[in-house]
Amino acid sequence: MNTKKKVRKAAEATAWNPLRMLGGWGVRSSHAYTAGFVAIGVSFLSWMVSRGKDDSKAQSDRWGLFIGEWAPTFFALGIALKHEED
Repeated sequence: MNTKKKVRKAAEATAWNPLRMLGGWGVRSSHAYTAGFVAIGVSFLSWMVSRGKDDSKAQSDRWGLFIGEWAPTFFALGIALKHEED
């Protein structure tokens, strides 16, 4: 094995990889995808509940958007975990 490969292997062994850490805890890409879809549902549900409480439309929209922004994060995390799993 040449020196470059040895250095790269040592760097990979000592580098902090949060995705590898999540995988070690048992978190899989399917969990992140599921969380993304749940976030979409919770976003819609929170918007509906907020509208039902006679909150202003602006406040209802803020709640829906705040939770709705979680979904893309979970989907991106799912893709990253999928790459780590392969």
